[in-house]
Amino acid sequence: MIIPSIDISDGRAVQLRRGRELVLEGGDPLDRLAEFAVAGEVAVIDLDAARGTGSNAELIREMVRRAPCRVGGGIRTVEAALDWLDAGAARVIIGTAASAEFCSQLPQDRVIAAVDAEHGEVVVEGWETPTGAVVLDRIGELAPVVGGFLFTQVEHEGAMAGFDFEVVERAVQAAGTARVTAAGGITTAADIARLHAIGADAQVGMALYSGSLALGDAVAAPLTKSVGDRWPTVVVDEGGQSLGLVWSTRESVAAAIATRKGIYWSRSRDELWEKGATSGATQQLLRVDLDCDADALRFTVRQHGAGFCHTGDRSCWDTPFSLHGLDRVIGERLSNPEAGSGTAALLADPSLLAAKITEEAGELNGAADRAEVVHEAADLLYFTLVRLRAAGASLVDVEAELGRRNGRVRRRPMTAREPT
Repeated sequence: MIIPSIDISDGRAVQLRRGRELVLEGGDPLDRLAEFAVAGEVAVIDLDAARGTGSNAELIREMVRRAPCRVGGGIRTVEAALDWLDAGAARVIIGTAASAEFCSQLPQDRVIAAVDAEHGEVVVEGWETPTGAVVLDRIGELAPVVGGFLFTQVEHEGAMAGFDFEVVERAVQAAGTARVTAAGGITTAADIARLHAIGADAQVGMALYSGSLALGDAVAAPLTKSVGDRWPTVVVDEGGQSLGLVWSTRESVAAAIATRKGIYWSRSRDELWEKGATSGATQQLLRVDLDCDADALRFTVRQHGAGFCHTGDRSCWDTPFSLHGLDRVIGERLSNPEAGSGTAALLADPSLLAAKITEEAGELNGAADRAEVVHEAADLLYFTLVRLRAAGASLVDVEAELGRRNGRVRRRPMTAREPT
């Protein structure tokens, strides 16, 4: 798969050739993140921290709150690596400091060792200093303690002139079960497909920034085992609820990602089909994932209008009650207040809502048995969802926050505050 890359210097996204020569500026890193996150994890590299000339930490902290990010650049201590993992980074990329001793102190599945090589020799300190070490030996040494490698062929980085595939294949073999992400000179969808076939991912920056490689083409590149050049596609909402099953082609995936819409392939008309173009039940595309065999797709969308199904229902399957469903209803009450609605009354009166939350929290604390606890918890959850919507947030935002907390390595002590 593709790992889009955002290199940051002085608060801006940049692209360098061989880590030295500025080729182009990529604008606001947050804008780039919004563009790239549809493909999944994004690599975010702090060039200033890597060089020891500054830091973009505050900006990157905001980025890891917005989307899954692999963070690298200037992480030279175990404490710094843990700080990034606790801040919400999906993984950390360790460069010059990577050693078996260093990496073994971190969660293995969340550590990527950056192995930069120029003509097969490991180079460090911004690719300026050759070490005399053979890159495949370094990979073999670190493989037991890391979950992946970022293998950069420095001589090809930023040049958009191809890369040495055979070297990457040998790196994959040396890495064993650790996943290799190749970087440097990867410019086409065919490159990405070829890497995927040997078990490697592709980290790409320059080709995406320059427009020579479309993100949609890159995402679809690893797809295999089609059914007449089409792939089954499960469509889900932000809460993971299945809305329906459709079909995609490489063309439709590229169009969907380019426009951030739910665009699929109509088998009946044998043409591209934009969901909601005539009915108004449109979709905002949030993310595209390939399954483990790369022979099916999952589209995560924000569904608007009546719903996904041609019957007007939200889903093509019967959907049981869920907190996400309740959250949506509350959001609809905010947009379209209904006369006599208790939810609308709460949304219109912050003091009433605050009083109810306090009341229900107290009643939950005082509940005596299982049934009463369930009853009071349901009340409190309802009022909490109303409070979220009143603040412009939703249950999806809470799940994302809990996900970041679940990824913390160092746990905070569970203590109660002194009453004020």
